Amino acid sequence: MDPNHYRFRGAWRLSAPAAAVYAVLEDVRNYPLWWPEIRAVREDDPDSGAVVVRGYLPYRLVIGLRTVRRDPAAGVLEAAMTGDLTGWSRWTVAPDGAGSLLRFEEDTRPGKPLLRRLAVPLHPVFRANHAVMMHRGLRGLAAHLGAARPRRAARG
Repeated sequence: MDPNHYRFRGAWRLSAPAAAVYAVLEDVRNYPLWWPEIRAVREDDPDSGAVVVRGYLPYRLVIGLRTVRRDPAAGVLEAAMTGDLTGWSRWTVAPDGAGSLLRFEEDTRPGKPLLRRLAVPLHPVFRANHAVMMHRGLRGLAAHLGAARPRRAARG
């Protein structure tokens, strides 16, 4: 097992319609309005920029993002990541009754040398920090959409 390789997956149900969820996720510039850990966004052009992220741990990450797939019909948003984290992340939004099913996937490695050096002793802490960040982001997303709190979708 490579301690510097992280794979994150999650699925949640939201009471908001899929098109509304997709529209908010597509508008990265406004993530700081609803996601507390996204501290700043810089847009270089419509398909690239960077986000500044700060979770509970005492460090910040600057992550370059470049859109590699934007497909509203399929509900897919995918970005390549560079900088303090390298890899990719993907949101997939699908209708689910009157609401939506939101899936998140990320495959990443730290680009920041300090994070690579601390990977072995702090791997579980880094994973927990990511889980808290995702939980708070999803709660913020639901509140921003005026939807009920998201709930985990059954695995399968």
